[in-house]
Amino acid sequence: MASTPPGPTGPPRAERPAWTDRLGIPRGLAWGFVGVLVFMIGDGVESGYLSPYLVQEGLSAQRVAMLFTVYGVTASVAAWLSGALSDLWGPRRVMMAGFGAWVGFQVLMLAIAVPSMNYPLLLLSYGLRGIGYPLFAFGFLVWIAATAPEKRLGTAVGWFWFAFTGGLPTLGSLTASFLIPQIGAYATLWFSLGLVVLGGLIALLLVRERTGFRRLAPAGERPLATLFGSLALLGRNPRIGAGAVVRMINTVPEFGFLVCLPAFFTQTVGLSLSQWLRLLSVMFAVNIVFNLVFGVLGDRIGWRRTVAWCGGAGCTVTSLLLYYVPTLLGGQYALCLLVAGLFGATLAGYVPLSALMPSLAPAHKGQAMAALNLGAGASTFVGPALVAVFLGPLGVQGVIWIFAGLYALSGVLALYLRTPAERGTEVPAPPAPATVGASEGA
Repeated sequence: MASTPPGPTGPPRAERPAWTDRLGIPRGLAWGFVGVLVFMIGDGVESGYLSPYLVQEGLSAQRVAMLFTVYGVTASVAAWLSGALSDLWGPRRVMMAGFGAWVGFQVLMLAIAVPSMNYPLLLLSYGLRGIGYPLFAFGFLVWIAATAPEKRLGTAVGWFWFAFTGGLPTLGSLTASFLIPQIGAYATLWFSLGLVVLGGLIALLLVRERTGFRRLAPAGERPLATLFGSLALLGRNPRIGAGAVVRMINTVPEFGFLVCLPAFFTQTVGLSLSQWLRLLSVMFAVNIVFNLVFGVLGDRIGWRRTVAWCGGAGCTVTSLLLYYVPTLLGGQYALCLLVAGLFGATLAGYVPLSALMPSLAPAHKGQAMAALNLGAGASTFVGPALVAVFLGPLGVQGVIWIFAGLYALSGVLALYLRTPAERGTEVPAPPAPATVGASEGA
């Protein structure tokens, strides 16, 4: 019996991209973005009220300031370690360490330190809890940098910053504003712990992408060399050093503005405290949206151009507008809101820097991200320090011009951040990682 000839076979049908791919979210990492958002909402719940709550419970303002200083120092160190340890352990284990530190020290603080108002224990528990969110969130950022296709990396990091800033301080503070009148300030802190646990479990249990399960550094590189490689990379690769400076300048004025602008807008311009707080909310709400906009734009016109012109040049102009528009036009609130939104938008112009930095050192992406985070951590100290030094002799106007000058400098430095591909430099590919055993899975 004659067999029926097979029908014509055409070319294989192309796999339809997932909806996450079409949005620019790397396949396999989608739940991680959700986890980071929920985690950072929990972390941000306390941001608007912890300081006055502790003062109300009996701590002096000076002791509260010291508590937050210790927290800032540990968070800055952890921000640097997040990249270095991702090279050494892999991003997922770094996220696990941050998750464990946040939960463990928060329980210690809420169960013992806060009820007893034991100050040394508060310093220990809250100060060391500062290592938690940078290891968790920035560990995931390294995972994104190691996984996302280069042509969509800017969009991917834009989604990361959308989740990060959407949680801290935006939705976190909003959550607190609804909960505190209902259950009280202390119980709200316990609720924030629940959110952090939920966000951590979402990311750690549901993200199955395998790159983050293993170390990112080349095989055979010694642990100390990996751990401190980001510091050596600053000198070995001047573009990495310049990128760290650009990242520092990105948020130096932001932290400085939080010191000098509240008094400027309420005492000089004449806004009420509630109007100033709404202005600040508008600034960061616009920033959240433009984190995505400039992430996508960076993929289309180039990360370096976006950082230089939308971030550096844009913030140079809008930071000056933030001072001169209320000063010259009599503090008209609608115009104040407009320039606050413009500043928040241009501040997001630096988002593609998180994609650009690992591309400057493709064989050591974790170390490059560690250098980036080192710049981010330094800004938390440099911004307030510049205000402390120059506000007295120069006033708010002089401080604004210093910050505008720094933004202009960052734009010039950003033009120098050409990747090896743009320079036509051949970069050897990193050695293939060892196969990951099943024991390393979740």
